[in-house]
Order: sequence, then C-alpha cells, then structure tokens
Amino acid sequence: MRGLMFKRFAAVLAAAATVALAQKAGLVDDRALVNAAKNGDEWITYGRDYAETHFSPLKQIDATNVSRLGLAWSWETESPANARIEATPLVSNGIIYGSLGWNVLFAVDARTKKMKWRWDPEISRQHMLRICCGPVNRGVALYKGKVYAGLLDGRVVALDQETGKVVWTVKDTPNDDTILTAALRVVKGKLIVGSSGAEQAVRGYFSAYDPETGKRLWRFYTVPGDPSKPFEHPELAVAAKTWTGEWWKMGGGGTVWDAMAYDPDLDLLYVGVGNGGPWDRNLRSPQGGDNLFLGSIVAVRPDTGRMVWYFQETPGDDWDYTSTQPIVLADLAINGKQRKVLLHAPKNGFFYVIDRTNGEFLSGAKYAKRVTWATGLDKNGRPIEANGARYGIEPVLISPGNGGAHNWQAMAFSPLTGLAYIPGTESAAAYARDPNFKYEQGNQNAGMSTIQRPRTADGTVVPGIIPKRPIKEPEGAESQPAATGGFLAAWDPKTNTERWRLNAVGGYMRGGATLVTAGNILFHNSIAYNAETGEKLWSVDLKGDNVSPVTYMLDGKQYIAVLARSSPDNRLFVFALDGKEPIPPMGARP
Repeated sequence: MRGLMFKRFAAVLAAAATVALAQKAGLVDDRALVNAAKNGDEWITYGRDYAETHFSPLKQIDATNVSRLGLAWSWETESPANARIEATPLVSNGIIYGSLGWNVLFAVDARTKKMKWRWDPEISRQHMLRICCGPVNRGVALYKGKVYAGLLDGRVVALDQETGKVVWTVKDTPNDDTILTAALRVVKGKLIVGSSGAEQAVRGYFSAYDPETGKRLWRFYTVPGDPSKPFEHPELAVAAKTWTGEWWKMGGGGTVWDAMAYDPDLDLLYVGVGNGGPWDRNLRSPQGGDNLFLGSIVAVRPDTGRMVWYFQETPGDDWDYTSTQPIVLADLAINGKQRKVLLHAPKNGFFYVIDRTNGEFLSGAKYAKRVTWATGLDKNGRPIEANGARYGIEPVLISPGNGGAHNWQAMAFSPLTGLAYIPGTESAAAYARDPNFKYEQGNQNAGMSTIQRPRTADGTVVPGIIPKRPIKEPEGAESQPAATGGFLAAWDPKTNTERWRLNAVGGYMRGGATLVTAGNILFHNSIAYNAETGEKLWSVDLKGDNVSPVTYMLDGKQYIAVLARSSPDNRLFVFALDGKEPIPPMGARP
C-alpha cells in the first residue's frame, strides 16, 4: 500500500514538474494554441490564432498615437542572396523565430536584440534551378520546445527551440520535384505539412506527423492516383470519377502550399488545394471533368485525415487558380442568423463565404473588378464560365492572371469592424498551350507557352503587358474595367461588398500580409491605416517589399515587427511608440 502511495505521489510530482517547466520556459502547447486568440502578448502560429485572422487584441498603439511609431531596433538577417522573403515571424517568450531564403532559420532575443541561434540546412542551389517558384518559405511552427519547418529539398525538420540543434529530420516528399514551402501548423498535437510544386505536375497532398518523433501519422492525397490500384483513402474513389485520361502519369497537381485553419470546437482542419498540373486541363484530363480536389477547400478530421466536406471554387482549373490563399474563420450574423463561416479570397477573383460546419455555399461576389474568365457564381457557388475562357494553342487573355487577384499574402479579419482586408492585384495574362509539350519528371511541366507569363522580378503578374501577336478574350471582356495593378481592399463578408479600396501608385503595391489590431489600426507594407475608413495614419519607407507584420507585447510595451527588403539586404525591423533609431540604408552593414 505504501509503495502504491509513493508511486502516485511521484507521479503527481512529475506532472507538477512538467507543468512548472512548461510555464517557466513559456512553451507553446495545445492549450496555448487553442487560446492564442486571447493572448495578444505573443504570436505563436502563422495566422496568430487557429482562425488565421491576423488580428491582435493589443491596442496600446491606436489611431491617437500611431503617428509616434518609430524604429526601436533592427537586425540584419544576412539572408542568402537571390531569395524573396515571404515568411511571417513568430514570437514566443520574448524570442522572435523566422525563416529566411533557402530555409535558413533563426531565433533573435527581442530584449537583447541579439541572435540566439541560426541554422542553415545548406539546400543545394543547383536543385532549385528546376523548381517553381523560387527558394521561398512562409514560416515555421512552434510546439513543446521545438521549431519545425518544411524544406525545399522535401525534408521536415525539428530543431531544439533553445539551441537550434536538429532533433529529428524526415523526408516527406516522394521525389525531388515535390518541395515544401508552406508554413507548418500544429493541430491537436499533430504537425501538419503541405506539399508544393504543382508546376512540376506532381501529385499533391498534405500530411500529419508526430511532433516528438517525426513519424508520419496520415496523408491526404488531393488528386487520385492510378485507378487500377487501390486508392489510399476512400475520398479518392469519388474524386477519380471527375478525371479522364491517364492523369496519374503526370501527377495532376493539387499541392497544398498554404491555406490552413482549424476550428477546435468543430474539430475540423480546413485546407486549401492548389492548381492543376499541367495547367491546361486538356493535357491532364482530355475529356474534361471537374478534377477534384483541385481548386478546392477540404475539411478533414485532424486525428484521422478523413474528409468531412469539400467545396470546389474552380472546377477543372485551367488558369493556375489555386485555392491556397490564406483562409479566415469567423462567426457572423448573416441574414439574421448567426453562422460559423469560412472566408476566402482565392486567385480566381471571387470572395466566398462558406458555412464551415458543412461546406454550404452562403454567398460569393467578385472582389477583383476585372474578372473575365467567369461571369458570376450560380446559387451553389459554381462559377459560370465565360464563353472563350478555355484556351488552346492560340492564346487567350484572361483576368485575373496566373498571379491571381490575391496570392500568398494573408488577408486579415477584424471582429471589431467586421471587415476582411485583402492585399490584391488587378491583373491579366495570356494563356496558351505549348504545342510541343512533353512531360519530363523533375522539370517544370506547366505545359504552357511562355506567352502567358508576364511577371515582375518578384513573381507578380505585370498588369497590361501582353504579347504583340493578336490575342482573343472571353466573351464580355470588353465591358470589364482595365487591369490596374495592386490594391488594398476592405471587404464586408456579411454583404459580400467592398467597403473601401486603395489602389497602388504606379500599378504595383509592395507588401505581404495584412495585420489588424484592436487599436483599430490596419498595417500593410509598413503603412498604418484606420481600419474602419482606410485613412492613412503613418508610414515609413523601408526601401523594400514582401513585408509581413506581426505585433507583440513585451515588458508592457507593444511592438510591430516586420521582415522587409529582399536578400541580401533583408532586415528584421521592430517598431514601437517613440522609437528613435534611424532606418538603416540599403546595403548597410554593422
């Protein structure tokens, strides 16, 4: 009896020690992630909370004092050259974590302003010459003392949060033409990893891993494989009926390089699925078909990976219209009824409001002013394709272009204003099938003539630049507004209407994700706006783009942190009220 009592006492002490250690170290655990929406002091997951709102309850900085923002400190990241920075940094226990070009990971102490550690996976530069779309990454995940990242060479890695030393690594991808660029998430103690590389015509999927060991727990394929073999999971039998020909020989696409959100109450993980590979449906599915689950949102149980519902936004994708743009979850009163909704502004130019309990389409409308590939959505949310939107050897000019009306830059949602904030682009691109296309594993296999890819150096479609040869447009395109370039729009999802819009000067709007706070401030591209009206309240010229801001509270003071400027000039900038540091010039070195 005494021995049993001793064992129980020892177990209680061990449990108490574990709790005390977690509290002391400020570890991110399941409880912290579920409650992240209430904790404004930290930014512990990509979208700040499971609903991916990019909304912070902090309000020390507000409309009355935001003009006093100044640089508190900055840190030169020494990000490798020839790489864009698209990652959103995380903040936990006074440490800022992030991902740079070529998957270089770092930790910086926000109090001392000194680097805590840096880890370089030494990705082969030669490998990336064949891979779309550059050596980018959108962020890391934190969980129980480890930092997790997906790498360009297909590995998933876990680092010790304190030291940056590798704890475990596992190969996720089946071959070298599937890469990992998505920000990882942790849901119900499972590390969720999405694949990238649809331009290589690979077969898309997302997977769950044990964060402690790296053991794969399940995998959900977004495209069916060879129907002569058993399907890996039952959803694929349904999907296969929407494909024709021998699509599996080229993969099919459907990679999951962004867009995840989780509802703990419903226990549903929502995932956005990418474009077809090759792009032209005639190449991958010659007799047509919707090609599930391309261009879709799927809701799965995180314990098993089994699908509960799906909603397809772009059936039979022909235009690189991914649905991997960041998802937002919100609870809204729509038509007098409180609904649990999912908000989405994918590449195709339509804003969707979906019941996230069952996938029911509630409403949809054009958030891009120029949309020529479809004339609208039917009562079920299916796009009504415009005559002539499908292309062949002869080019067709389509809006939005392949860069999309909204891409990887996350939109924020404020429960105070009830508005979603979309960083978008009015664009056009000419699409034409390559008549000499031949599938080659390991290379880009979009199957498109180079005529369709007018882009800027950072990958953004250039509005108005079209080839000199005569190009057709879909029926009704002549009545659409011209493609004007970048914009920032405040969108009311209750009415599916635009509240206000700011157009970029010169057609190009720099910037990454949007951030909105309880101080009624909207941050985008190192500019602060009144979240209700769009009035510009503060700005600073950082001489760069791809700014993804986060905010946190440390020692009673609110800070705004951004990774800005392209490498090799990339720098972490941290702003606070009455900050006095000068903005370092480009190319400056300590």
